[in-house]
Amino acid sequence: MLTTARAGTARPPATRSRPAIRRRTHPMWFMGPAFAILLLFFFLPTLFNFIYAFTDWSGFKSEIRPVGVDNFTDLASNGTLFRSLRVTVVYAVLVAIFQNAFGFGLAVLLERDTWLNRVARVFFLIPVLMSALAVGYIFQALLKPTGAVNQLLGIDYAWLGDTTWTIVIVALIHSWKWMGLTMLIYLAGLKTIPEDVIEAARIDGASRWRTFWTVRFPLLAPAITFNVATALLGSMNGFDVAQATTGGGPARTTEILNIFIYRTFGQGLFAQATTMSLVLFLLVALMAFPVIYVLRKREEIL
Repeated sequence: MLTTARAGTARPPATRSRPAIRRRTHPMWFMGPAFAILLLFFFLPTLFNFIYAFTDWSGFKSEIRPVGVDNFTDLASNGTLFRSLRVTVVYAVLVAIFQNAFGFGLAVLLERDTWLNRVARVFFLIPVLMSALAVGYIFQALLKPTGAVNQLLGIDYAWLGDTTWTIVIVALIHSWKWMGLTMLIYLAGLKTIPEDVIEAARIDGASRWRTFWTVRFPLLAPAITFNVATALLGSMNGFDVAQATTGGGPARTTEILNIFIYRTFGQGLFAQATTMSLVLFLLVALMAFPVIYVLRKREEIL
């Protein structure tokens, strides 16, 4: 009876649910803080860099007056501008060549997934995680006349004192620091190549060497584009390794643009420093973007 009564009891009418509150939000709002930081620490300094390059701003006067293109003509007339530009371009080209050669060679050697290769990959990635200044100071200690390299080889040679080869040595140090990252990108490119393409080439009678250079290497075009672009951009904006190893010497043969900007700004010549910074910005744009465009066209052809 009780069960029947309970079963027959009328249920209270269901309460109406409140209408859902539509919140007018957009995922882009979550990027607001990041955009604010980017605006404050990147876009505004870049804008002021364009402005102050055409003034006489310095630490020796309180007033800032426009001077037109006098800063550019002064730097061009005394040879400082073209010397630093030449050193920066040579340094960037050397780093791009060495870093990609080392990274590509390591990727090919360590491609097989053996335990020894995995351990070696980790060891080659350690320099990437290290501070660039620390790497520079370590190599400075190793390569000085009384350093470990000369003692090991039994010679007396100033590795960082030769006006001809010092820039090559500094570029090698820079490439050594970042070759682990380049190796990782090339390894990812090699792992994504379809196996059926390689099998088809072997069935057609192609040797392993010919299969690599005619089938696998062209398919690495996206990895080559990324590695060459990052090597060029990173070396043209480089500062740490060159400053720690040579400080721009000997005889300013390794004084890339960022080192010159650092020294000039420290002397209180703020307008000249911002002028060189603007020149560096234009150099990166004029050198890197055409290279990226050519490499991307090469990807489309391949």
